[in-house]
Amino acid sequence: MMQAGVRHVLAAPAADPTVGDFNQLIWWLVLLKVAIVFLFLLLTTMFMIWAERRVIGRMQNRPGPNRAGPYGLLQPIADALKLPLKEDIIPRTADKLIFVVAPVISAAPAFVSFAIIPWGPGVSIFHHHTPLQLADLPVAVLLVLSMSSVGVYGIVLAGWASGSPYSLLGALRSAAQVISYEIAMGLAFVAVFLYAGSLSTSAIVSAQQHEWYAWLLPVSFVIYLFTMVGETNRLPFDLPEGEGELVAGYHTEYSSMKFAMFYLAEYVNMTTVSGLAVTLFLGGWRAPWPLSLWAGANSGWWPVLWFVIKVFILLFCYIWLRGTLPRVRYDQLMAIGWKLLIPVSIVWILLIATVRAWRLDSHNTAPYVVFGFVLVLILVLAWMWDNAAQQRAMRYATQEDSAEEAEAGQVAYGASAFPVPPLDLPHYHGIGIDNQTSSREVTGA
Repeated sequence: MMQAGVRHVLAAPAADPTVGDFNQLIWWLVLLKVAIVFLFLLLTTMFMIWAERRVIGRMQNRPGPNRAGPYGLLQPIADALKLPLKEDIIPRTADKLIFVVAPVISAAPAFVSFAIIPWGPGVSIFHHHTPLQLADLPVAVLLVLSMSSVGVYGIVLAGWASGSPYSLLGALRSAAQVISYEIAMGLAFVAVFLYAGSLSTSAIVSAQQHEWYAWLLPVSFVIYLFTMVGETNRLPFDLPEGEGELVAGYHTEYSSMKFAMFYLAEYVNMTTVSGLAVTLFLGGWRAPWPLSLWAGANSGWWPVLWFVIKVFILLFCYIWLRGTLPRVRYDQLMAIGWKLLIPVSIVWILLIATVRAWRLDSHNTAPYVVFGFVLVLILVLAWMWDNAAQQRAMRYATQEDSAEEAEAGQVAYGASAFPVPPLDLPHYHGIGIDNQTSSREVTGA
């Protein structure tokens, strides 16, 4: 009777995991989850390296890797075997200790961040009920922000310890970029916290049982998509390693396994921020419609499949952006972060807070006052934006008129017009050179 009751409890669909479910975990289950997360991130990195080269090759009308194994599937393994065999070079002017530690500092936080990502509901593993998530905290989402802040230390230290101006410039660019886009990313999270009422990732997934936050909070979702590209230093925001300007940026002086660590950190960060986007805005491990109509879609091991599919769709968007868009200028990168994403995020948070307060307490006049203030603020910002646009248009029109007048003056006065020097003199075309040569031959000069 007792065994039958236990089997019945394990077979019954369990409620969504909560923070309390992580207080009494078995040590070997924790180690098993650590191994699963570590292998998933490594295998995803290897697959992404192959998929990126194949997909971009197809976009550019070329085959991509097709020699190592069927469809080039063994190319990442060949690269993984090649990198450790390359010569490990450390510049003479480098700070050796920091130069060696920096790649580890860059890669380790990327793995830690994925620990709070839920990739499934509670399941039974060897007759022990456990949530498919390594860890959860009451402030779990803030762990991702803190780890991304720590990860940039690896990039900054790598650029400084290399003793190279190109590496240092790439490191400074990365620091400024992370600061700019991390502010906008944190502001995009605030709207989710207001709706979910929690910073726990498992609670946020539970709150999206009926509707995803990508539909309820579209502005936050779009802002987060911008910031996740900027945080991972990917095209079109890969200014810290712009090969046309900085050779290879902060990892110019790195080779062998140290370079592989930076390479691994980039792809693991891509997977982590994609998993966080799925968790906060795309329902987490919950099945999309119409699969959600199936009673067993959100129980058992099926949610792991839905989570992986969503993550790989976002990873494909990374590849799509790299094969489509050119690199932006650095001033454009900073302008997008400070002049567009952050102001829009602040106004959006004010609107969301007003709506939430109005829904929770419709008898209080404070939400109406705040809502009116927000509307006035939006109108003032729109007026300032339009005024600045008109001033820029007038300034550009004046510059164009000045350029046209200068060009007309050059045409009117010909070669003598200032400041263009005479560029079409006769001796440029060989006229007069033959006469000078013949005269020298006759006089003997």
